[in-house]
Amino acid sequence: MRHYRRSRRITPPLKSPAPEKLKLVSGSCYLPHPAKEATGGEDGHFICVDEQAIGVADGVGGWADHGVDAGLYAKELMSKSMSAIKDEPEGAIDPSRVLEKAFTGTKARGSSTACIITLKEQGLHAVNLGDSGFIVVRDGRTVLKSPSQQHDFNFTYQLESGGGSDLPSSADVFHYSVAPGDVIIAGTDGLFDNLYDNEITAVVVEALRSGLGAQGTAQKIAALARERAEDKHRQSPFAAAAQEAGYRYYGGKLDDITVVVSYVTSASAV
Repeated sequence: MRHYRRSRRITPPLKSPAPEKLKLVSGSCYLPHPAKEATGGEDGHFICVDEQAIGVADGVGGWADHGVDAGLYAKELMSKSMSAIKDEPEGAIDPSRVLEKAFTGTKARGSSTACIITLKEQGLHAVNLGDSGFIVVRDGRTVLKSPSQQHDFNFTYQLESGGGSDLPSSADVFHYSVAPGDVIIAGTDGLFDNLYDNEITAVVVEALRSGLGAQGTAQKIAALARERAEDKHRQSPFAAAAQEAGYRYYGGKLDDITVVVSYVTSASAV
């Protein structure tokens, strides 16, 4: 009698699904201080669409006393950041390395804060030095906020040409998992000095509900920040910080306002 080997059913090991590829859809709005519109203000920012990166910088206004437009430094720092990002390996942008290269390459006189944010796979990678920064909004609430770096009240960490300043290595570094539907809002202190997180979040929620794109949302947030900056009777984050430091101050703080909004979306949906 012949014996036949019973065939075996081989089941390949189950593989976990590949993580969903994400993409940033970004827009920006810049409102210079009314007194600085002719010179373009002192903020700088960028959006790198292909490289999935954004950045903001705020030139320190005290340089004007020395006849220096710190806005030139902030704008060059952001331009050098864009160049450094394009030199990074594809899919492996290191914001800390980018900031170091940009700082080394910026030659204009002045000083500035800096915030650079990139998207790598499922993660937000960012560096922030000074009192610019960002928040992440998820399901109508703030789930991440970069702390403000200050040596003292209204004395921000800053990068300066020619040395004598803080160094890029002093920047806070962030790694945070994000998902489709998250919204990243980056801005200079003209935003965060005038709007509380819940006010920014409320604008984002309403914008999403009405189908507004990233550009429109940035414009809405910046407009509200300018409105609050001109209000002398409403408590603001800057006023609260001033009072805590022992100063008599009330109302908003008129300043350059830069807002960059990035919607985190599925790459396949874009």
